[in-house]
Amino acid sequence: MSSASRRIVIVGGVAGGASAAARARRCSEGAEIILLERDGDVSFANCGMPYFIGGEIADRAKLVVASAQLLRTRFRIDVRERSEAVAIDRVARTVKVRRLVDGTEYELSWDRLILSPGAAAIVPPLPGVHAEGVYSLRNLLDMDRIRAAVDAAPVGARRAIVAGAGFIGLEMAEQLVRRGFAVQLVELQPQVLPPFDADLAVAIQEELVRNGVQVWLGRGLQAVCEQGGRVQGVTLSDGTALPADLVILGIGVRPNVGLAVACGLELGPAGGIRVNEFLQTSDPLIYAAGDAVEYPWGPSGGTARVALAGPANRAGRLAGQHAVSGVSAALRPVQGTSIVRVFGQTAAMTGLSVRAARRAGIACRSATVIAGQHAGYFPGASMLTLKLVYESGTGRLLGAQATGADGVDKRIDVLATVLSFGGSVRDVAGLDLCYAPPFGSARDPLHQGAFVACNELDGLGAMLDVDADLAGWQVVDVRTAAEVSRAPLTAGTPVIAIPLDELRDRLGELDSQKPTVVSCGVGVRAHAAQRILLQNGFREVLNLTGGATLRRRVVPPESVVPAGDVR
Repeated sequence: MSSASRRIVIVGGVAGGASAAARARRCSEGAEIILLERDGDVSFANCGMPYFIGGEIADRAKLVVASAQLLRTRFRIDVRERSEAVAIDRVARTVKVRRLVDGTEYELSWDRLILSPGAAAIVPPLPGVHAEGVYSLRNLLDMDRIRAAVDAAPVGARRAIVAGAGFIGLEMAEQLVRRGFAVQLVELQPQVLPPFDADLAVAIQEELVRNGVQVWLGRGLQAVCEQGGRVQGVTLSDGTALPADLVILGIGVRPNVGLAVACGLELGPAGGIRVNEFLQTSDPLIYAAGDAVEYPWGPSGGTARVALAGPANRAGRLAGQHAVSGVSAALRPVQGTSIVRVFGQTAAMTGLSVRAARRAGIACRSATVIAGQHAGYFPGASMLTLKLVYESGTGRLLGAQATGADGVDKRIDVLATVLSFGGSVRDVAGLDLCYAPPFGSARDPLHQGAFVACNELDGLGAMLDVDADLAGWQVVDVRTAAEVSRAPLTAGTPVIAIPLDELRDRLGELDSQKPTVVSCGVGVRAHAAQRILLQNGFREVLNLTGGATLRRRVVPPESVVPAGDVR
């Protein structure tokens, strides 16, 4: 059979399926391409939905990436909305299709099949979870329902609870505050943004609190309280009762793999559909792309489910080309590069966190710097926090995270590129980046982070994790007396304050044989102090990662953040 006469059936639209359909047509004008979509919207920008709910995106039509009519007219694709694939016969090469408008079914033959079933929002089996006023957000219909509820909420009934402090949960919390709701954010993990390391996530938690969001960490939902079928609030796992007029479930998603499992396709270790580099499943005539798939995972060499639009689009494009022609480029491993805006702060990451690397059995270290996003003398400079995660010994870059008001995206994008090509922190240290005062610094935060990592690899500057227990250490703070007075180091043990410029003259006040940790504002002066001490006979000297600034975020005085929750 020539590729020009192939019938390509695609199950599911949005990012993966719609990209596959368009690419297949571009590669074969003669192929028959049929796209089945169980909803009424074939291709839409689901990442924009929270912003329409909040009113930041005013025109709903802007979220429709490609309408069914556009796909029919421009690409001559047979689009069948409200049509659900309910069974696959791999031997007969047919798919059973149910028309959702009337429940009738028919058999549809295929030469190549592309699965893009996506993922479904996790709705926990809790009492009252189906009450009116409880929503999850996965498609435009969900979005419309939430938007209508938000628009209709009277002034005295604008209390919202968002369950889940991942990307969707944080975006919804921000947008609901924008719409005048009092928002409480509930997260089962002990931090917001669970994929991040805690020392970076804390900046986003602080931003939420600054903007009036009450944050409840380390507890989940136990029940939804209702009256007359209408939500009244929630009960948390520790018994805390929170009133609410609106509840948004942003707990996560579960891959829609039922169709694949029923026809005998293999799943990967994370529960997604297993595919090769050309997006072929265990049946080479069936392809898969999108949120239901396990992609090759670059940082560890394994596989992972990555429910992000970028990988879904790229995978769908390659699957469409290979299905229709038998040839395509191979899918490059994904890195999980992602970003979220939370009020005035941005958080982004790529690759592995320290926690994820250790969970994968990879020995790693990290380097964290706090630096200006552009030259400090140029107006508008703000600080960003950047963390590089690298393999112990080799320096191979494993991942990165950053938070800040500006410049976060471009640093993480650069590091995602380095990561994609298997680069190291030494490669990052040598990057030739563009520089002018409005845009960056001659020594960019990327360079600074890499320099810290290289110093450690070369034995010139060992680091101590910011959340380390400092008991038993000789702790030296080399900031000025005024700085120490304004923001004392939260050490939990006596601190010896000696300004850096006086350190050489006051070495006699320190015990050179005692393990020593040095700290300053963000770690720069402490490195200079560390080199002075090591070259003056001190046995062991470590630099506290991120200095007093990061330490106060991660290990704050009890009077600043009460134990248990942030309110």
